[in-house]
Amino acid sequence: MCRTDQSAPEPGEEQDVDATDAVFTSLLEDSAEELYEQAPCGYLSTLMDGTIAKINTTLLDWLGLERSRVVGRMRFADLLTVGGKLYHETHFAPLLQMKGEVSGIAMDIKTAGKQRMPALVTSKVKTSEDGEPMLIRTTVFDARERRAYEAELLRGRKAAEEARRQAEADRIRLQEALAVLQQSLLPPELPEVPGLETGSYYHTASPDLLGGDFYDLFPVGSGRWAFFLGDVCGKGPQAAAVTSLTRHTLRAAALHDADPVTVLNTLNTVLHDRYTSGDTRYCTAIFGVLEPDDGHFGVHLASGGHPSALIQRADGSADYLPTPGGLLVGVLPQASFTAARARLLPGDTLLLYTDGLTEARTGPDRELYGDDALRAFTAAQPPAGPKALITALSGLLASFGDGLDDDTALLALGVPAALPTPGAKV
Repeated sequence: MCRTDQSAPEPGEEQDVDATDAVFTSLLEDSAEELYEQAPCGYLSTLMDGTIAKINTTLLDWLGLERSRVVGRMRFADLLTVGGKLYHETHFAPLLQMKGEVSGIAMDIKTAGKQRMPALVTSKVKTSEDGEPMLIRTTVFDARERRAYEAELLRGRKAAEEARRQAEADRIRLQEALAVLQQSLLPPELPEVPGLETGSYYHTASPDLLGGDFYDLFPVGSGRWAFFLGDVCGKGPQAAAVTSLTRHTLRAAALHDADPVTVLNTLNTVLHDRYTSGDTRYCTAIFGVLEPDDGHFGVHLASGGHPSALIQRADGSADYLPTPGGLLVGVLPQASFTAARARLLPGDTLLLYTDGLTEARTGPDRELYGDDALRAFTAAQPPAGPKALITALSGLLASFGDGLDDDTALLALGVPAALPTPGAKV
């Protein structure tokens, strides 16, 4: 029966309560001793000189020793490995003497068969009422699983670090291979053209990706020179394959018939036939021919969807050579391409570029750099020839920082300024 009021216990209940308390008291007394002996950690008490005065069963089992061989016969340091003894004498014992307590120190103790057992040791000095040190109480925790976990963690970290180093080495090798492949898609150096100065520059937006920008300059007979510059859509190996096909097609077509529109029509047919049934691939391109003529060069070029060429004149002006209406190369079976003509006089420079330059992002609002800004920049440069203009433009590209996120190719062709006649007035 459950009683909910606070009245006195019924007859006989008081005796039952007393008996229950006695049982619990007996269990607690037994548990205190058992807790010490069978605790999940090792306990020992030592005299101030380190002699072991008391040790529990748990620690004896770990050590594989009999109590009679330990109590009064061994010191705490005798339970440690050689390295543990050295640390105990040089660090542990002095700290304990100064502070009266040392907590959680990692040590190795010797077990049966001279095996090492990693342990965490905490010691505290017990003092008398007068403050005199009487004995040292020490707790020893088994750290084998923790040490194994730490070792496994360390192995994992080493493996991760090795994997990171390997990945970095693989990335560097890949970048080197990509750089070599990228260079194979560009002329190793521009040829020397009589009466003409040349300059070129290629900016790679990412060393981990192949770009699709390309350019070239080569002879086509009768003193004429062909040039082209363009941009294949996309990046990576597929774009590189299109770039290679485009360069070889342009060169082969120019040797057969160097008319710019005819050359671009040939390229359009090749790209459309090659990629019309699968992944569509196309490019933008300018193709042109230079023909020397009594101290200057005639320029005949055509554009297929590419930004217009820019001419920097000897008088410091700069303007585009319009080629409106030219379609992308390779999209349609029949495409219209726009031709244009110009003359390069001494001091003039023809600049071809890919849209990575004009589509760079600038300023806090990340606005496009644009055609007008390029024309103004070019006009602001002294007409010192292609190499000087390319140097200025490469510095401009560097100034864009992370605003330049696309590959950029530059090709400049110019007629050197006439040297002053000896004795002429300047």
